Amino acid sequence: MSLSIRNQIPGTVTSVTSGEAMATVKVRLAGGQDITAAITVDSVKELGLAAGSEVRTLVKSTEVALATGQVGGLSIRNQIPGTVASVSTGPAMASVKVDVEGGDLTAAITKDAVSDLGLAVGTSVVALIKSTEISLATA
Repeated sequence: MSLSIRNQIPGTVTSVTSGEAMATVKVRLAGGQDITAAITVDSVKELGLAAGSEVRTLVKSTEVALATGQVGGLSIRNQIPGTVASVSTGPAMASVKVDVEGGDLTAAITKDAVSDLGLAVGTSVVALIKSTEISLATA
């Protein structure tokens, strides 16, 4: 299956915590980073997810925010450090590719944000992703 979602990083499920309707799934990415996905309990069952399951994390580029350092006092737990590899800027929006351990992430952000943050190739950044914006796929 081909997908339009650019951000696809392999990982391994380390834990699943189920609630009434939603579950949190902790995944260790190929580069060693830990992230959390919030998905439905039905999806956990349908995908057969458990500790040790191999998955691919999927995140739309429009759901990746960038910061120039770690951010505290924030409910977003998924903070992945990396380095800007490329910036493609259009009249209003920009596509910023970030090298992270084990892969790369692309963020679709405004042209103004690129300018305000001073983003350029080599800039250290932190990719911020809400757990509700991460999807999981199995092989």
